[in-house]
Amino acid sequence: MTKKRRFVVPIFVFVLIAAGSLIKNALSDMDLDGKELFKEIQLFADSVTLISADYVKPVEPKDLIYGAIRGMIGALDGYSQFLDPESFKEIKEETKGQFGGLGMEIGIRDGVLKVIAPIEGTPAFKAGVKAGDLIVKIEDEITRGITVNEAIKKLRGEPGTKVTFTVIREENDKMMDFTITRAIIKLKSVKEAKVIEGNIGYIRLIEFQERTADDMSRAIREVKEKGAENIIIDLRNNPGGLLDSAVNTAEHFLKKGDLIVYTEGRDPDKKVEFRAKKGSQVAGMGIIVIVDRGSASAAEILAGAIKDNRCGLVLGETTFGKGSVQTVIPLKDDSALRLTTAAYYTPDGKSLMEKGIEPDIEVKRIISEEKKGVKKDIFDDIEEKSKKAKKTTPKNEDDPAWRNDGQIRAAVNIFKGVNAFDKCRVFHQGDK
Repeated sequence: MTKKRRFVVPIFVFVLIAAGSLIKNALSDMDLDGKELFKEIQLFADSVTLISADYVKPVEPKDLIYGAIRGMIGALDGYSQFLDPESFKEIKEETKGQFGGLGMEIGIRDGVLKVIAPIEGTPAFKAGVKAGDLIVKIEDEITRGITVNEAIKKLRGEPGTKVTFTVIREENDKMMDFTITRAIIKLKSVKEAKVIEGNIGYIRLIEFQERTADDMSRAIREVKEKGAENIIIDLRNNPGGLLDSAVNTAEHFLKKGDLIVYTEGRDPDKKVEFRAKKGSQVAGMGIIVIVDRGSASAAEILAGAIKDNRCGLVLGETTFGKGSVQTVIPLKDDSALRLTTAAYYTPDGKSLMEKGIEPDIEVKRIISEEKKGVKKDIFDDIEEKSKKAKKTTPKNEDDPAWRNDGQIRAAVNIFKGVNAFDKCRVFHQGDK
């Protein structure tokens, strides 16, 4: 026992030094009682000492510290994460538009792992995963209490390998199994840019990355050259991405100086506003943005900026409500904290957190089966559902033909109605 106690002294001293440094920094930034903070950190130091000395087998100091940080972060919200060096590297690769995995954005909502949106064209999308699906099992392990970071590690792997997970689909309370082959995900921000009817252009934006603003600028020019006088911007199942990308993309639709979004954190004096620095690329054009519950984060910023600046209409369903700012803060050993530091607010001062963007014109996608509520604790009856679940992978029900898409069709009909109304107005003005 004596040897064990000697072994843990360096760890204990390290923790006390870290605790003292933490107290000093915390007191300079927050209104905290130093004695109270030290008292709580002392519990942590004591726990590290006891685990190191008496746990059944030796534990690496880094494993203890990493585990403690994950626990702290996990107690905050569903979006803050601790990123070990490998995970931090993957996050940096994602923002450049290429990474390995299934191609879906996930988060924690009400304590349950939830699909924010599958990214169009990826293995998850092709397999039929939908926004709102609740992931209750990964490789037959129940996901109760799982963190986003842990889930990502389980779902990702070598390209060409398979992963099986189980979801409960909210719209019908049905359990489904998916077995999907992992792949290198290469993303293009703009999936489609074309004129779909008459003078109506259509641009499908699937994610916000470093190059999204440039991609959008090219797409706008492309549909204008083909005769578009009105544009439909499709943000459905767009899980978002980089804040700077959302701001730079929104600039194409707003007047110089228009407020795009602002963030506000713990200190109201540190409110940060983001305004358009350029002139609109679509001046005089009609704009309709289509959103659904899979539209999140940066997609909600763009939709909210267009709606609140009255430069276009938002059509579809209320968005996901992922309105928090995550700041990635590198640490000394190439790990990082992805920490929620502020909340997004639309130009009219509406918080996006948990609420999302409500459309100006609500048009729901038709659901063939009657929607049923998911039980408060969905894990209670997983075994019963598993017995009834079919082991076949469902097919993607989305039809790529826009004429079979009720929301796109509704947007086209609005533009047609406006055009017809304008012609009537010109005709009657000519009678004066």
